[in-house]
Amino acid sequence: MLKKTLVASLLATAFSAPSVQAADAAEHTLTGNVGLFSQYIFRGLRQTDKDPALQGGFDYSHASGLYVGTWATNISWLRDFNAYKSGGSLEWDFYGGYKGTFGTSDFGYDVGLLYYWYPGNAASGAVKANTLEAYGALTWKWLSAKYSYSLDDKTFGVRDSDGTWYFDLSANVPITEKLALQAHWGRQRFKGSDGGVSNHSIASYEDWNLGAPYELPMNFTLGAFYVQH
Repeated sequence: MLKKTLVASLLATAFSAPSVQAADAAEHTLTGNVGLFSQYIFRGLRQTDKDPALQGGFDYSHASGLYVGTWATNISWLRDFNAYKSGGSLEWDFYGGYKGTFGTSDFGYDVGLLYYWYPGNAASGAVKANTLEAYGALTWKWLSAKYSYSLDDKTFGVRDSDGTWYFDLSANVPITEKLALQAHWGRQRFKGSDGGVSNHSIASYEDWNLGAPYELPMNFTLGAFYVQH
């Protein structure tokens, strides 16, 4: 089992840099983002072992609803578990999909593919953590539900795990023009088995978090989040 499974509750603060926009705003949009976090939490699990994370990416979207993007962050969990003999300090994601609304309603949808790339060489007896997921989401105003399904048989380094899924319920409730309250609950379910041991029995879990981002001048955002696994 290479995926980190032990995470205590924590308080994380986040700072994000302003987005940039280019091209014809009526049809093409290009944005960028960068953030500094007290640590990186992914689906309730620590990815940097309480160390800070520097993250950033770029996104292109078309007025039709099509989009592509990339995002990267430093990590440590692959080295913490001695899963990689070299590299293992970077997560680089690539994604693309289509999003839109149902007519003129407040209901929306988002479908696409997301590839998690972890550069480096796996240690003896381990497998690379690279993972491809398909996802679909439904949204309504400040509520969203998202289902991610693994198309890889070594999901985040767990053998024989194709069909593994993650379900995410999230809310982003505006309190004022600058302050919002965020809540999330997720369920991770691993499929398959490794050496006769069920992946579900040793790797599946639930997580939740509460947060409060606050908008600062010049498109900066400051936030605090409590995460429990």
